[in-house]
Amino acid sequence: MPQPRDVDESFLALPLSALTEAALTRAVDLGCEHADLRVERIRTQSISLRDARLEALTDGEDLGLAVRVVHEGTWGFAAGVVLTAAEAVRLAEQAVAVAQVSAAVASDRVELAPEPPHEGSWVSAYDVDPFEVPDAEKTGLLTEWSERLLAADGVEHVQSGCTHVKEQKYYADTAGTRTRQQRVRIHPVFDALTVDRATGAFESMRTLAPPVGRGWEFVTGGHWDWDGELAEIPELLREKTKAPSVDPGRYDLVVDPSNLWLTIHESVGHATELDRALGYEAAYAGTSFATVDKLGSLRYGSPLMQVTGDRTVEHGLSTIGWDDEGVEAQRWDIVRDGVLVGYQVDRNTARLGGMTRSNGCAFADSPHHVPVQRMANVSLQPAADGPDLAGLIGGVGRGIYVVGDKSWSIDMQRYNFQFTGQRFYRIEGGELAGQLRDVAYQATTTDFWGSMRAVGGPSTYRLGGAFNCGKAQPGQVAPVSHGCPAALFEGVSILNTVQEGGR
Repeated sequence: MPQPRDVDESFLALPLSALTEAALTRAVDLGCEHADLRVERIRTQSISLRDARLEALTDGEDLGLAVRVVHEGTWGFAAGVVLTAAEAVRLAEQAVAVAQVSAAVASDRVELAPEPPHEGSWVSAYDVDPFEVPDAEKTGLLTEWSERLLAADGVEHVQSGCTHVKEQKYYADTAGTRTRQQRVRIHPVFDALTVDRATGAFESMRTLAPPVGRGWEFVTGGHWDWDGELAEIPELLREKTKAPSVDPGRYDLVVDPSNLWLTIHESVGHATELDRALGYEAAYAGTSFATVDKLGSLRYGSPLMQVTGDRTVEHGLSTIGWDDEGVEAQRWDIVRDGVLVGYQVDRNTARLGGMTRSNGCAFADSPHHVPVQRMANVSLQPAADGPDLAGLIGGVGRGIYVVGDKSWSIDMQRYNFQFTGQRFYRIEGGELAGQLRDVAYQATTTDFWGSMRAVGGPSTYRLGGAFNCGKAQPGQVAPVSHGCPAALFEGVSILNTVQEGGR
């Protein structure tokens, strides 16, 4: 059993205490009500192969420090790359100058929800640091698996790759918090393509393995059945090319967690970010139909719908020890028994929403960016005594089983949407009856979740997610996971994407 890890000594050896003393002392001397310092080192590696040949291998590191202040009720921020006490002082002074200029146009006074001081270290749950695995070993395994796919009948091209990230953060503030943390995440992917030479038509099939908060052991350690999935993709792809096009209409849907996570992300995760609900993201990311006047009364979905925000779940992409405002990680209810009961907040939006404490949703994707309110691991909970997947499918007379995510579209209030998937299967008389093509499901958020008639049990639960959730201006990306069971939805509108496209 691997021993618990510590934050890398090479990061702890940076002059963290000296930077803290210099920046925070100067900020207090300049009259700041609050000041915080972040020192971050983020290493990213992406490996990309096309047809089993290395296409690109990129290695990047982002190292720097940031000072954020509240001066006379206004935010100020400055960042740099030189890790010296003199630079920390300069950044504190620059942050105050920014606040003084911004005060003329600030519409709301910044008041941070209180948070007790914290001291400690936290490291995410992983066994093998991918940056300690030789590049040749990583590319060799990806090449071998790509060649296996290419050798199968009908597979014309294979795009494959793996991205992994190690993120290290130190945070300190004038309230006395001092935290050090390190987390690792990884996303391997294989995408097979077949082409009909007679017609020029093509179809693709991608692995369902999600990005996870693990290390290289996710590829080699038995946490995912890579051999089994790679072996079945060619036959599934051949079946997909021969599948009939769907007849549009209303169907009962059994949605696999490999698809449902994205629907949760777009229609629940983003909709329950409090800054959106308050209108602070309207210029770029949009607003939300789930406005604050509806808290405690909005019927978001059926009484079976239990959704939590969670910054603590093991291997979650949004799992942390403390957020980028020094708030300890928490778990809380967002939808309870189908009713909206909570939001995702940071320390400033918590006060704006009338809350007494942040639930730890501040994050910056770089030492050069200011923290903004970002998504927790927002997850639909399984039913303790719910059916397995076969039980869900067995209860459907005429329907469709949806597997894997693909394209999606949702409006700026997170209300009207449509989603496609990797694979769709007809359900007839409680059994799968072959694949379908050209399927998209369409609904409003409340109608869709209101149509949920059965929620799978714990055996159907899985974490999905993405590395690249976008938000803010300048734009930032954040990793986030969404857990969910398989679930049954009644009478959902199904579109034929070919017909809708006028083809």
